[in-house]
Amino acid sequence: MVNRKRSLQTNLFDFRYGKDDGTSEEYTSPPEEYDIETTGPSTTEPSLPEVTQGKNKAPVQAPISEVTTSSADPGKQAEIVKAFKYAWAAYERDAMGSDEYHPMSRKGSNLTWQGGVGFMVVDAIDTMQIMGLKEEYASARNWIANDLTFERDGTFNTFETTIRVLGGLLSAYHLSDKDPVFLEKAVDLADRLLVAFDTTSGLPTSDVNLRARIALKHVAPVSTAEASTLQLEFRYLSYITHEDRYWKKAEQAMKVIKTATTAESEVLVPIYMNADSGEFQKSEIRLGSRGDSYYEYLLKQYLQTKKAYSFPGQKKSEKVYLEMYEETMKAIRDRLIRTGFVKGLKYTIELYPEYRPQGKTTYRASPKQDHLVCFLGGSLMLGATTTGAYGLVSVPPQDGELTATGESDWKLGLDLVDTCVDTYESSATGLSPEIAYFWDKEKDAQDQDRDWYIKGNGRNGAASYDARYILRPETVESLFIAHRLTGNPKYRASGWKIFQAIEKYCRLESGGYASILNVDDVMTIHIDKMDTFFMAETLKYLYLLFSDSKDISLDEYVLNTEVAFSSSATAHPLPIFSPTIKTGFS
Repeated sequence: MVNRKRSLQTNLFDFRYGKDDGTSEEYTSPPEEYDIETTGPSTTEPSLPEVTQGKNKAPVQAPISEVTTSSADPGKQAEIVKAFKYAWAAYERDAMGSDEYHPMSRKGSNLTWQGGVGFMVVDAIDTMQIMGLKEEYASARNWIANDLTFERDGTFNTFETTIRVLGGLLSAYHLSDKDPVFLEKAVDLADRLLVAFDTTSGLPTSDVNLRARIALKHVAPVSTAEASTLQLEFRYLSYITHEDRYWKKAEQAMKVIKTATTAESEVLVPIYMNADSGEFQKSEIRLGSRGDSYYEYLLKQYLQTKKAYSFPGQKKSEKVYLEMYEETMKAIRDRLIRTGFVKGLKYTIELYPEYRPQGKTTYRASPKQDHLVCFLGGSLMLGATTTGAYGLVSVPPQDGELTATGESDWKLGLDLVDTCVDTYESSATGLSPEIAYFWDKEKDAQDQDRDWYIKGNGRNGAASYDARYILRPETVESLFIAHRLTGNPKYRASGWKIFQAIEKYCRLESGGYASILNVDDVMTIHIDKMDTFFMAETLKYLYLLFSDSKDISLDEYVLNTEVAFSSSATAHPLPIFSPTIKTGFS
């Protein structure tokens, strides 16, 4: 165990390009006004700017994470870059500009018959910037500049369009030394999305028509994750444009959610809300689909605005998110964590409402854990070192550096990462199922060799739908965070095993990568889909897992969302900043 204190005045590596280097002026003065060129399609294809070391860094009052001594592994990084180039080359050959890619049939598809909005291209471009892929970046940037349009007369999901496209454009803008092409597109898109917030309560509707600029109000409710996972993108856009309307719209949604959680028993929230009334609807409580990123964004909103540290006597810019985060993490620890009977692994459960006489509702526990929940281990560890620390934290944290709550969250985070790794390493292929169930009765766990199982898999010789591996990123995200905060090489070893399994079972000879049907069958067949998150997140996190700890430092960046739905995920780095307007429901 190495005690490596983080210095208050560490020169943190600046992975931005050019002058946007996080100098003290950036954090103490309002941002520069932006100037958008609208003189027609761009004909230039700029090369990717060189990575430059930050200069004259402002003292970091309370660093979140990491030290500067965790070095990169260039050999493994090169293999991951090779995989990205292989995936991108197939997509570019067969489906350039399409929202989705089907590598087996070698074609693309869009989310509406009117055409797509660049989900695959925009989602992947900042991975190219981080990896230094100049040729691929120039191609993607050229398509965005000349072919991307939001004049699409179709239905687009507010949440997915925000996290993938708006988030991707904002990250690319930041990493490209403020290339106006990206900001012009981001502002255009955000202005079209704002109509989603024009509801009685201020919660956003699930869908918008981008061309007509109208919100589509359905009978169906909005998911909690949808309503609470737009904030990082709209807040950062307000910061760089001086347009506080984006911030106010997104913040109002969080205020409505806070108001709806009036009692301590309600901080674990149902997965659906009524967009007009602003009230929760009786529905499942879970950390997986339609709920996950609500819990994730409580921490990330707090961290995004720079003064997000819980040290005695220090001013907090958005304390409301700290309070909401701490309440919900306590409730998760108390109500949603169980222990397996075979290996003693910690896992999360879901709660399902059951209606009783006289209108009473009770909740039934289900030992079901989505792959999506595997973000939580890393998130808890990050929260422990930022909201649960007395002062500077070593890598890994030493005795006395974390509060009692911080210690609990840290230990639970470590345990949950181990559980998610086990769902990979204990399967036949070394890949994790989409959904795992855990043996919740000791008698059922007897003679089993793992704490979890895939419900219905192999019954009548057929693969269960839960047995799929769809190139998901959540576990490698937690491995990335765990390695940054501990320096323990076991997390890199686990990530490398996952990458090797992907190469063995998901790589197609014809180009690209495909999901597989059954992780417990080494002869499994492929599914004709390469989701955008494979290039946008899975390969990005794997690359960063083997990077120097100063690259995309957790002291300087938050990465946007996990997933509300089964098919959406991004990891767009957005810089931590000091807001220039009153925030936190002020």
